[in-house]
Amino acid sequence: MKIVVSGGGTGGHIYPALAFIHEVKKQHPNVDVLYIGTKKGLESKIVPRENIPFHAIDISGLKRSLSLENVKTLVRFIKSVRACKKLLKQYKPDVVLGTGGYVCGPVVYAAAKLGIPTIIHEQNSIPGLTNTFLSRYADKVAICFEETKNYFPNKKVVLTGNPRASEVVGKDGREARRSLGLDEQKKTVLIVGGSRGARPINEAFLQVLHEVEQKPYQFLYVTGDVHYDKVIKAVNDVGNPPNVIIRPFIHNMPEVLGGVDVIVARAGATTLAEITALGIPSILIPSPYVTNNHQEKNARALEKKGAAIVRLESELTGARLLDDIDRILLDEQTLTNMKEAAFQLGIRDAAERLYRVMVEMIS
Repeated sequence: MKIVVSGGGTGGHIYPALAFIHEVKKQHPNVDVLYIGTKKGLESKIVPRENIPFHAIDISGLKRSLSLENVKTLVRFIKSVRACKKLLKQYKPDVVLGTGGYVCGPVVYAAAKLGIPTIIHEQNSIPGLTNTFLSRYADKVAICFEETKNYFPNKKVVLTGNPRASEVVGKDGREARRSLGLDEQKKTVLIVGGSRGARPINEAFLQVLHEVEQKPYQFLYVTGDVHYDKVIKAVNDVGNPPNVIIRPFIHNMPEVLGGVDVIVARAGATTLAEITALGIPSILIPSPYVTNNHQEKNARALEKKGAAIVRLESELTGARLLDDIDRILLDEQTLTNMKEAAFQLGIRDAAERLYRVMVEMIS
């Protein structure tokens, strides 16, 4: 079996692709995989580290307003489609999967025009421009939120969930707790703003750092590499409470999540897939800087089911954040209800579901 996978730009497109590849390799150890991305995207660094053959093409994303740059992008798209057709004819894949990002555009389009079975995977509740365009040509559209089906041709849509969720299920968080110096007997709040951190979340937590020592629970506070030095300077001014463990970055996040009771985070699709798979209640602060405001829409989907509290950046304060955490952790019924709501939303076999969609298409 040969498969081509394409997805890039952000980890939200790359990690689901890698999780899918891991599932396929588990089922077919001798599968041949080719990953197509761009040289500038994160995929050019992450994918080769996984020992997956990587091929780069030259393509950029469309702007949402009329511009000369869009004309250049269209020219690059046409050239990339030709290059992809040539590559696909040589490689002869059985199926092509696109997990989002503009790099998928020419790859999946070229495959569809060559009659190769194609799947696109949409992680967010509101689809991006590339997947909206590709849905006209792809054979199947895999989605993670029920409400997303309204944006795509109904006969093509299949609810699979996010393959990344499958990689956090079954992890034992106790060892991760011990390695980080956390008390195994206390409830734990994870505060994280993504790999680079989030300044508004950091600022809100620092506002109440002097109060948290009195709380009966503990914090794992992940600042992000970019903000770590500034945060440590601020912490040194007021003192580091013993129930707050501060780290710039967590490399083994799937294991850490297994030992978390509440998470304070952004509302990226991968994060939500992971926490619902594990049934973790959340306080979500959507990034207002993403395309089409999809993080807020993702977060509202969890809030609507009672699995999360949503706070916009404009309304976030340290006092409100601490009050929200208290509301969840100091009321066992609220904690239980939110856990159950999150767990019901989770799709824990997402990678296997997407794999089955692929098998049905090519068998």
